[in-house]
Amino acid sequence: MPKMKSHRGAAKRFTRTASGKIKRHRANKQHILTTKTSKRKRQLRRTDIITKADQPRIERLLPYL
Repeated sequence: MPKMKSHRGAAKRFTRTASGKIKRHRANKQHILTTKTSKRKRQLRRTDIITKADQPRIERLLPYL
């Protein structure tokens, strides 16, 4: 059986933490930033953990993450 391929788009967007959870970047930080408050932009810098419901789907895309 050959090795499975990782979904390259997903591999660039997600990383695994030491405890096994999957980290993601927050959306809405690319453009139209002048209308957003400084607080909102600052909070969008932080990473987030994906929800429990999405975890199996992401793990299927990234078998070796």
